[in-house]
Amino acid sequence: MKLKVFKTDGSDSGRKIELDSSIFETEPNDHLIYEDVRSYLANQRRGTASTKGRSQVRGGGRKAYRQKGTGMARRGTIRSPLLKGGGTVFGPHPRDYKIGVTKKMRRLARKSALSYKVRDKALVVTENFDFDAPKTKSMIELFQALKIAGKKVLLLTDGMKNSIYKSGRNIPRVTVMEANKPSTYHILNADVVVLQEGAVKQLEESINGKAVEVEA
Repeated sequence: MKLKVFKTDGSDSGRKIELDSSIFETEPNDHLIYEDVRSYLANQRRGTASTKGRSQVRGGGRKAYRQKGTGMARRGTIRSPLLKGGGTVFGPHPRDYKIGVTKKMRRLARKSALSYKVRDKALVVTENFDFDAPKTKSMIELFQALKIAGKKVLLLTDGMKNSIYKSGRNIPRVTVMEANKPSTYHILNADVVVLQEGAVKQLEESINGKAVEVEA
């Protein structure tokens, strides 16, 4: 399949780029998308939440008060979960939330996500560009020219472009990444995916396993 290549001023360059049909025109697999997104979100959790049980809280080394004659329950310790300052019942403890998916599943999920973007006409290819210096205004003007200003945008660059990254990091709902790094979550979470012309090959190679793929 072929897509138009746009200039940075929003006009049609008159050229089209060939996209790998095995990536951008696959039959989406919703279950694999679910599994990959679930894995990505679970792997973002640090799992460091921790609480103290009744055996770990401070105090309670002696009986709080006498057994009889107080008109209250017979407390053996002030560490009881029923009392303020006592232990926590079934509270969270440090754990690993990691969920694994195979490389094949991850690649198929990303293909499905990109195919959805093509179907929804939410994939834009631009000429290669870079900024002389980081400038948020330049990035905003680019999005306005492409008529995607205000949308949630995922911009994929051809390699690391510091000026572009720094120009977009202060704009709400804009994410700038190298083409071999986006996960299924990043692709689906964006309203529009913008690809630099030179980034297309890098993205295709990373999905087809011909380049180093960044784990989610």
